[in-house]
Amino acid sequence: MIVYTVGTFDLLHVGHLALLKFCKTLGDTVIVGVASDSVVNSYKPNVPVIPLDQRREMLEALDCVSQVQPYYELEYVTACMDLNVDIFVIGEDWGKKPHNLAVEDYLKSQGKQVIQIHYNPRTSSTQIKRNVMSQIHRKQQVELAS
Repeated sequence: MIVYTVGTFDLLHVGHLALLKFCKTLGDTVIVGVASDSVVNSYKPNVPVIPLDQRREMLEALDCVSQVQPYYELEYVTACMDLNVDIFVIGEDWGKKPHNLAVEDYLKSQGKQVIQIHYNPRTSSTQIKRNVMSQIHRKQQVELAS
């Protein structure tokens, strides 16, 4: 079974690890689609902190990941076709945008599975970034008060 999941995977954390380890329980091959900076910038206000080549390298180092495939367009059907995906794992924030619905429709028409998971509440890249900014802000306030 070929399992495919996609994401930004910026600031790799335990939530990412939980997702990828779960994917490994579903099949023998786990392929991770990692969004390019331009793709991320098309739906988020900021590009990732970690460059694509480094995010890719970190994912490739994980035993639970068989292959990492960057993607440069917000479209998933082509990769699912090319990779002959059996199971596509998505997060709870997947939504109903046209590119999401297109891949769901394609996979269902092929008798493939789409599994939606809940995120690990322990951490998120966004929360990590907020924590860093908060620490910087506190340090600046202390320096100004000195």
